[in-house]
Amino acid sequence: MTSLFRPLLLACACLLGIAGAHAEDKFITVASTTSTEQSGLFGHLLPRFEQQSGIKVRVVALGTGQALDTARRGDADVVFVHDRAAEEKFVADGYGVERKEVMYNDFILVGPKADPATVAGGRDIVEALKKVAAAKAPFVSRGDKSGTHAAELRLWKLAGIDLEQAKGPWYRDSGSGMGPALNMAASLGAYILADRGTWLSFKNRQDLVIAVEGDKRLFNQYGVILVNPAKHPHVKREPGQQFIDWIVSPTGQKAIAEYTIGGEQLFFPNAAQ
Repeated sequence: MTSLFRPLLLACACLLGIAGAHAEDKFITVASTTSTEQSGLFGHLLPRFEQQSGIKVRVVALGTGQALDTARRGDADVVFVHDRAAEEKFVADGYGVERKEVMYNDFILVGPKADPATVAGGRDIVEALKKVAAAKAPFVSRGDKSGTHAAELRLWKLAGIDLEQAKGPWYRDSGSGMGPALNMAASLGAYILADRGTWLSFKNRQDLVIAVEGDKRLFNQYGVILVNPAKHPHVKREPGQQFIDWIVSPTGQKAIAEYTIGGEQLFFPNAAQ
């Protein structure tokens, strides 16, 4: 009797193994920025997408530069980042299929209430950075090739500040994500360029306040890209595209708009534009 049932049991086990493997395959990897993770946006969005699609999303939260490098190696199916120039180069170099805009918010200059550089209340980020450099006031940089770091470097350049010459003990490269960099700025009483989403969700502010906001040069656009299966055949094209289609759809865009902290909206959907 046992010998008769053994082949049947073996076949059932094989079928269960195949089903389990298929269930395990029902996920995608999204390389994204620390701001989408640390702001709590993904915690708000992904359960909705997963419930509607049955596709799990594994997020690798890095600076934008590292997220794009991860995708170039084929270690992600989708990238969701915020450095338009780097994203467009990623697509032009054949690593991405198409870039789609998703949402925006803005950067802000955060600093100590004491305001040693006397920039508080200003709306001109370039003039503010000139004052910070002139006063040699403590400044914390992400220093991690993230989208925020790239924006900061562009702004120093617009201010006419050569960081290689101007750097000193006042300028600290943290080499970390937005949350840890903000913690460092809080402990040092330093200025820092931050994305508003992470700032709104940041709890350890101590004496930090928003010093400069509202300059159009602080605009912060996010884009999403499918990693090119022609470069990396193992990329999960269909579920990856399904995630992208959802995030730019009216449903996904509405979910982004609905995410608030303390009644304040963190990200503004603009895929339709």
